Amino acid sequence: MRLTAFTDFGLRTLMYLTSIPAEQLSSVPEVAKVYDASQNHFVKVIGQLTKLGYVQSIRGKNGGIRLAKKAEDINIGKVIRELENHLDAVNCSKPACQIASCCELKQALALAMEAFLTKMEEYSLADIVQNKPELIPLWQAEQDEGLN
Repeated sequence: MRLTAFTDFGLRTLMYLTSIPAEQLSSVPEVAKVYDASQNHFVKVIGQLTKLGYVQSIRGKNGGIRLAKKAEDINIGKVIRELENHLDAVNCSKPACQIASCCELKQALALAMEAFLTKMEEYSLADIVQNKPELIPLWQAEQDEGLN
């Protein structure tokens, strides 16, 4: 199972936003720079995270983004379910599969996917950033590198 880049960047965005003080704001360009990725891609990702209520977006001259919920209240499995555009491990319709009517693979993969998501639902955002003291210097180094 491989998450889409969209979901990957969504999770990374949430992880990064835990590294800044709750009252401080970040920005889409800042997050994109930290991960050395397309700002346009992060606009879409952060827009969806905002729509889903995980990120608060504040408009205006002094605006920016921050977590909309406490890290303890953000369930990683739920985030994955909401960000992934499809959770089917295989697409039996394109091209049309000759064995689809009696194939057990799709069912087995669906059960495995559900087991994966159920396991991920055991983790909050706080759980996956419990090593913040190790993560923050890495994010900061990437930002500093972008300034040179």
